[in-house]
Amino acid sequence: MLSVVNRVLLGLVGLVLAAAGAVILAGWPPFDGRDDVLLSRADRTRWRDTGWFWPAVIAALAVLFVLSLCWFLVQLRRRRLQEVLVETGDGEGALLRGRALEAALLSDAESLDGVERAHVLLRGRRTTPEARMGLALEARADPLATLDAVRAEALERARTSAGLGALPAEVRLRVARHGAERAR
Repeated sequence: MLSVVNRVLLGLVGLVLAAAGAVILAGWPPFDGRDDVLLSRADRTRWRDTGWFWPAVIAALAVLFVLSLCWFLVQLRRRRLQEVLVETGDGEGALLRGRALEAALLSDAESLDGVERAHVLLRGRRTTPEARMGLALEARADPLATLDAVRAEALERARTSAGLGALPAEVRLRVARHGAERAR
């Protein structure tokens, strides 16, 4: 969902900036002279008697700035979980690289019957990771049996080996492309 909102917002901002640039470069009104300014003295003083106008403009710009800053900070957030905290029983714990757990889940998922390719991504916090898996199934694979095998084997093995109480997962299944079979 975030990527859709991100693309829409980037598209709208780009469209507005491109339109404003085209207006300025083409010299269309209100920017048709060399000495034109964005707000003339008359435009700036028109609302002087109205006490609410300039505070409302400043508040709107402040809200726009805060929203833009939040959007920028979300873009900097790491998408992939870097490490998982493994409870060792001595009260200290150990750190497991997130990519190592992803690789283990990937190899377990690809070794299952009916799975042609897999993709694994760990998200969440290091104490409560979440897995996102994408499985490309072979043409004759049973999706329900494959999903049960992923849950019972791959995810359970990863959960117990990392010492996690739970490892929630989102598994997306699709059928892998295959060539047509020819009758002879």
